[in-house]
Amino acid sequence: MNLEQMIQRQQELINTARAAQRELTAEEQTEFDSLQRSIDAARAVQAAPTAQAEQPVQDNTNAIREQERNRIREIGAMCEHFGVEAREFIDNGTSVEDARRSIMEKLMQTSAPTSQRGSAEVVTDEQDKFRNAASDALLLRAGIELENPAEGANELRAMSLRDMAIESLEREGESGLNRKSSDELFNTLQRQFYNPTAAFPSILDNAINKAYVEGHKTAAVTFDQFTKKGSLKDFKTVDNNYIAGPVGEFLEVPEGGELKHDVPRDEKRPTRKLKTYGRQFTLSRQAFINDDIDLVTRIPARYAAAARKTINKQVYQILVNNSAIYDGTPLFSAAHKNLMTSGSGITQAAMQAMITALQTQHDEFGQAIIVRPASIVVPAGMGFDIYTLFNSPTINTSGNTQAVNPLYRYANQIQVIEDPTINVLSGGFGNVMPWFLLGAKDDTDFIEVDYLNGQEVPTIRRMETPGQLGYVWDIYLDWGISVMDFRGAIKNPGVAINDPLA
Repeated sequence: MNLEQMIQRQQELINTARAAQRELTAEEQTEFDSLQRSIDAARAVQAAPTAQAEQPVQDNTNAIREQERNRIREIGAMCEHFGVEAREFIDNGTSVEDARRSIMEKLMQTSAPTSQRGSAEVVTDEQDKFRNAASDALLLRAGIELENPAEGANELRAMSLRDMAIESLEREGESGLNRKSSDELFNTLQRQFYNPTAAFPSILDNAINKAYVEGHKTAAVTFDQFTKKGSLKDFKTVDNNYIAGPVGEFLEVPEGGELKHDVPRDEKRPTRKLKTYGRQFTLSRQAFINDDIDLVTRIPARYAAAARKTINKQVYQILVNNSAIYDGTPLFSAAHKNLMTSGSGITQAAMQAMITALQTQHDEFGQAIIVRPASIVVPAGMGFDIYTLFNSPTINTSGNTQAVNPLYRYANQIQVIEDPTINVLSGGFGNVMPWFLLGAKDDTDFIEVDYLNGQEVPTIRRMETPGQLGYVWDIYLDWGISVMDFRGAIKNPGVAINDPLA
């Protein structure tokens, strides 16, 4: 392990502890100290003089001076990064390793071990309460509704980011903060980036986590009403070979006869694969000074909602674009018997024809699969005609007499799903827009949305980007969308929908 790798490993240990809001474990501290000894030794070797025996006394003096300069430089940089006074360590001749240990002990003072009882335990509990209340206060101030805000959140909701930062630092023993400018205060906070026990970064993390979970939950999407949810454990391409043979039919066994052996075939199905999607956003220095709390409340919520909306758009692109699927044929085609020959609006004849086409689909072996119609997916503006058609118990015949509406019985069985994504993908009002009849998810495989280990909510993590003046968060989610079977949907090419405001 070279010098750079050892330093990187040290940083990984600190990042792990910070993410878990705890101190280094005994094993992590031992590894950290061992790495530091190796780092000091490697740097000493790099700084050793190149001359040999010609001037041994002078060379030894140069080496000592160089080592001392390295010690002062290392301690100074480390203390500046963590906001600790360096003079005492430098004047006392403290080694880099001992200085680092002392700094780590100071940083972890506010996170006492769980085995420690008494006042330290009370302080830790109070710190947790403050952090929870402060993060909820940020959300309340931003107008995000919370079912059960943390105790004390309402009392803190009027605080600015600056006020909250000062409160956090004062609870950690800092003083004289009100005399600092917002810029100076931000620089102090930046040094807390890698401190796993620092309150202010933790408050921001908690607020962002709650905000983006809320944004993910309330995103206006419709894809999950007709797609199946799946789970994959890694990013490898997954082959789906499943038994689809004629196992449903039993053969008569005469008296004394033998059961006939049946060997179902494995039928090839489409592959599934995950991809990673994500974004990055920043609470910049300017945003902190300007007290722009949207960057830690509403913006994360929008990004979380954007993840769901991206999936929604990708699903509807499959429906509207009608690309070739696993068998090399377009999803909706005459070969698949799931495409109406001519487009139409919402009419009784078109609806009955699509229901019949869906219910008469058969599997690869010619057997009926009995797909129940479950939902109609239409562009915005078509839903009104469907409600009229399905909810009228009678209809007018050609002789202007009343007759039973055969579609009335489906009024409570078929869900109407209107999504303007179809309008956008079709080019907007004035263009032809398709609509679809879909079968029940339990009856057929149509489109499946897979997530890594079933995790639907995006992951968010705070990162430090070199040269970036601010706190930076990565937000990402792993998903994959696959057409598993074409038999679960019927497409009507549709008609043009006029702009209601034109």
